[in-house]
Amino acid sequence: MKTPSAHKHQSPITMRSSRRSFLRTGLAVGAGAGLAGLVPTGLSTLAGRRSDSLPSGDVAILRFLAAAEIVESDLWQQYNELGGVQDHEVKGGHGNAEYTAKLQALDEDMPQYIHDNADDETSHFLFLNAYLESRGVDPINLDPFRTLPSSQASGAQNIGRLTNLMELTVDTSWWARYRSSNKNPDFGDTFPQAVPDLSKGMFPAIPRTDDDLAPDAHLQAIVNTAAFHFAFIEQGGTSLYPTLAQGVTDLEVLRILLSIGPTETMHFQTWQDKAGNAPPLTDPTNGLTFPDLNSPPFDGEKFSTSLIMPEPTVFLKRKFPAVSIIRPTQLAGSIGAVGAATALTASGLFRGQSPAFFQALSGLAAAADAARREQ
Repeated sequence: MKTPSAHKHQSPITMRSSRRSFLRTGLAVGAGAGLAGLVPTGLSTLAGRRSDSLPSGDVAILRFLAAAEIVESDLWQQYNELGGVQDHEVKGGHGNAEYTAKLQALDEDMPQYIHDNADDETSHFLFLNAYLESRGVDPINLDPFRTLPSSQASGAQNIGRLTNLMELTVDTSWWARYRSSNKNPDFGDTFPQAVPDLSKGMFPAIPRTDDDLAPDAHLQAIVNTAAFHFAFIEQGGTSLYPTLAQGVTDLEVLRILLSIGPTETMHFQTWQDKAGNAPPLTDPTNGLTFPDLNSPPFDGEKFSTSLIMPEPTVFLKRKFPAVSIIRPTQLAGSIGAVGAATALTASGLFRGQSPAFFQALSGLAAAADAARREQ
C-alpha cells in the first residue's frame, strides 16, 4: 500500500496565541528538562510571562492540560474530516463515504458522535488557553510541531498534523480494567488485552490512501482500530483530570478541572459501548484479528460487550468494600501527566515527531506532575 509523504501546512485552527508564546512557555515550565533545544533560529529565548496570582503548580497543570487538549483536538479533527460531520463547528475535510459507512456499521450516529467529540476537545483547549491569558500566563501553542503527514485518502485535508493515526499500537487493557471487581491499577494490578494484536503491531485507524478502502474486511479493520482508539484516548482523559486535580491549590482552577474532566468520562462511556459493536474479523492484508469478546476464550465478566458500567472494585485499601470508581487516580501514579504522555507516545500517536516536540511535552508533563496543593 502507498505511504503518504510528509507535508507541512498551516493548521486549520487559528489561535490568538503566537508561535513564540508556546516556546517561551515551554522554556518556563521545562527548566532542567532540556527544552532549550526546541527554540528555532530567530525566536526569542526569553521566558514567558509568569502569573502573580496563580500558584506555579496550578499554572503547570493548566499548561499541560491545554497541550493535551490541543493534541486531542488534532486527532479528532482528522477523524472528523473522514468520518464525522463537517460544519461550521468542526470545519475541514469533506468526508469519506466508504469509511463513514463502515463506522455506521458500529452505530448509525457515529459521524455525529465523532463531530461532537472533536468540538468538545477544541472547546477545552480554547477555554484553557483563554483562562491562562486571563490570569497573566502565556497560552500554549503547538503549531510549530504540525509537521506530520495527512492521510491522502479522499476527504482529508492535506495539512500538517501533530498526531499520526496511521501507525497506531493501541493498548486495550482498559476494557478489562473497568470490568474487574478485584483489581485496580493504583495497586499495581495489570489487565489482559481485549484485542491482543492491536497492542503488538502498527495499524491505521484512518485510511492512508484510497487503496485502503478495499478489501471490505481491511477497511472494517481500520474502523475497528479507530473504535478502540477512541475509547483508549478518552479513558486517559477520564483518569487524568481527577488525578491532576489533587495537586491544585486555587479553587477556581479546581472547579475547571472538576468541570471538564467528567466530559472526558462521558466520551469514554460512549466509545467503549461503540467499540463493543466492532465485528469480529481478520484483516486479510496484515492478519490483524478482532476477536469475538462474547465467545471463548474471551467471554465472561472481563470481556462481555454489554458490561459498560464501571464494575465496583478495590479503592484506597483492599479492606474497604468494592466501589464503582474511575481508575487509576493515584497522584503521581500510572496516569499522571508523565504517565499520560508516555502512554500516548507508546501508542504511536506521535510517531515521526521531532525531538523538540518530545522535549516540550516531557517538560510540560514533569512540571504538572510536580505540582502539589499549597496549604
